Amino acid sequence: MSDAYPLATEPEGIAAALLERFNTGEVSAMMGFYEPGAVFITEAGNTLTEQDQIAEELGRFLGLGLPMVATARHLFVADDIVQIVLDWSIAGIGPDGAPVHLAGVASDIARRGADGYWRYLIDNPFGTQVRTGG
Repeated sequence: MSDAYPLATEPEGIAAALLERFNTGEVSAMMGFYEPGAVFITEAGNTLTEQDQIAEELGRFLGLGLPMVATARHLFVADDIVQIVLDWSIAGIGPDGAPVHLAGVASDIARRGADGYWRYLIDNPFGTQVRTGG
């Protein structure tokens, strides 16, 4: 793990660790936030399971060059697993000069590893939003 972007040692620190990594704009920083075997749920509802697929999807968000703002609404902890309900938004002027406003209520699952750090197991940034994929 890179000391430049520390992971959370408590569930309450997961949102801050996510923002620190996301706001670097670096896909590699974000990928360190995920467990091997993690899944990412797209806005359409598709499940991405391959690291390169997740990196590509994250690259779409990071490619906007805009910071994310996020606040954990709820944390539901059971031993080494936590469900995080997270309000997030990305807003500003995108690289093409057009206004950008993305927002959602994420329903994410993280797990504490043997090293004591929390990493995403399931990243579902659009939570319960109605989806078309599957």
